[in-house]
Amino acid sequence: MKRRLLCNALRSVAVACVAVLLCVTTFPLGLVASGQETAKAASRPVTDRSADDPLVSGIFRWRVGAPILGVDAERLPASSEHPWLAVKDPSIVRYADRWHLFCTLRKRKTGDGRIRIGYLSFADWADAKDADWSVLDLTMGYHGAPQIFYFQPHRKWYLIYQASDETRGLKYGPCFSTNDSIDQPDRWTRPEPLYVVKDGAKAGLDFWVICDDDKAHLFFTTLNGQMWRAETSLDDFPNRGWSDPHVVLQADIFEASHTYAIRGRHTYLTVVEAQAGRRRYFKGFVSDRLDGTWTPLAASRQQPFVSPINVVNQDQSWATSYSHGELIRSGYDQRLEVDPDGMQLLFQGADDTEYQRGSYGDIPWRLGILK
Repeated sequence: MKRRLLCNALRSVAVACVAVLLCVTTFPLGLVASGQETAKAASRPVTDRSADDPLVSGIFRWRVGAPILGVDAERLPASSEHPWLAVKDPSIVRYADRWHLFCTLRKRKTGDGRIRIGYLSFADWADAKDADWSVLDLTMGYHGAPQIFYFQPHRKWYLIYQASDETRGLKYGPCFSTNDSIDQPDRWTRPEPLYVVKDGAKAGLDFWVICDDDKAHLFFTTLNGQMWRAETSLDDFPNRGWSDPHVVLQADIFEASHTYAIRGRHTYLTVVEAQAGRRRYFKGFVSDRLDGTWTPLAASRQQPFVSPINVVNQDQSWATSYSHGELIRSGYDQRLEVDPDGMQLLFQGADDTEYQRGSYGDIPWRLGILK
């Protein structure tokens, strides 16, 4: 009797086990498969992002629109004897629901006053061509290539640019002006040096400041393919404590290195101009620190950051030279953050005929946007 009861119990257990196995191999197997798919799905975006994310793959594709801004004598101060020729070197931020654009304005002349810094404000890109320029009263000496940002520790707007002013004893070098209100172009202070370039040292050009949590970093280029960096503490910024500049990148580059923090990533991106024959294009380099090593991302003629070969509608483009670009930032402060999704680049451009018409000072640069 006990043996029969034991056998019946074992039989019941066996049936239950079979039932469980059948369930596992039918229903829950689907759950197991779903778990496997979930694991694949979890890993797939990383793989796909690596392939599709240009900041990982280095493969960029851009589309260019019509020019958004060029020289318009009716929107600029009268200069009949020496007409305005070019709008170039753009730097821009979005603040209080408006774009605030600073550029180099160039006249068709030589000597003092041929190059000035201009300011425009407009709500939308389509309105840019109808906005009136303000020419900043900084100096009649040489100055240009502005960069704009808001320095939070001082609660002031900073304009960084290259300048010299013999009337004030100001040697050529990196300079700054400040303003409490970005939309008051008549309130910028006179240029002061970030530091005085030492005798015999390379002064460089296209000065660019970006800050991390502790320091302000100044980058610039020299025309021998070098990018340089100097630093000072945030407490000492803007005009104290700068280290001697040193070379941080040697490559086939030319000028206009602009460095940004990629928002949400431990990555910094430098976009820098290069030359290919009689054309200009952009290369890209990345680093995990502003004082770190810069590695090529999109840094060859075959795989550029921007050039005619990766502008998908190049056959419709008004430009064959893409020069001195400013990535559209997600903010406006000293960190210079850029959203990695949907990057846009404001640039100065010219076609081959315009670029090759004479000297560099004869090029009628206009501004456009790459998306």
